[in-house]
Amino acid sequence: MGKLDNKIALITGSSSGIGKAVALAFAAEGADLALNYPNDSQADNAAAVQKDIEALGRRVVAIRADVSQEDEVQHLVDTTRQTYGRIDILVNNAGIASAATVGDMPVSMWDQMLAVNLRSVFLCTRLVLPLMYKQDYGKIISTASQLAYLGSPGLSHYCAAKAAIIAFTRSLSREIGTRNINANCVGPGATQTPILTGISSEALEAIRASIPKGHLATVDDIAPTYVFLASDESSHYVGQCLSPNGGDIML
Repeated sequence: MGKLDNKIALITGSSSGIGKAVALAFAAEGADLALNYPNDSQADNAAAVQKDIEALGRRVVAIRADVSQEDEVQHLVDTTRQTYGRIDILVNNAGIASAATVGDMPVSMWDQMLAVNLRSVFLCTRLVLPLMYKQDYGKIISTASQLAYLGSPGLSHYCAAKAAIIAFTRSLSREIGTRNINANCVGPGATQTPILTGISSEALEAIRASIPKGHLATVDDIAPTYVFLASDESSHYVGQCLSPNGGDIML
């Protein structure tokens, strides 16, 4: 406990799933939080996460913003900075899922995937990075996926976005250079979150059967990797992608 004492963390897509688990894990380690949710349909979920974090004795603010839109990201970052005075940790976690083969995929589906899953990483990082440069401290953690390495039929847009996040993080790390800022990724394996809603039980069973550990991850299996990368214990991790995936793909 206390690995993130008094740090300020902004986590996109933190009203449910992995983002929620990471927010609660950060709060348990002593961080104060800026939560993000995309629209009114997630407002109640965000309020519930906010209440749970307050119960842990940490400060928290919940901010509505579509992180694929530049003006809304500006509002998100400005509100966090005005509330806390700084941003020590940025977790680029917002994401969506959909499925279609390349031949059947509407261009709008491709564009939406890259806007939410990839463009948001660029926008949030671009606006938070100057603050981290000024304070000469920061941790940037972006949610990729093991599918960036493995690929998957019907998920070319998702896999392309997640692979691009890894490449972006590696390039960003070289730009940061010797500053006291680290950028890394987490590439989870199949995890029991709302993003799996709509996937058939047969498909989920096929995924489970391919995992050496024999089961899909829970969010509690994933969150500790984010805690590690957000802490000073990860100071020599630069441009890496850590993949808690039960052995499904061994990087």
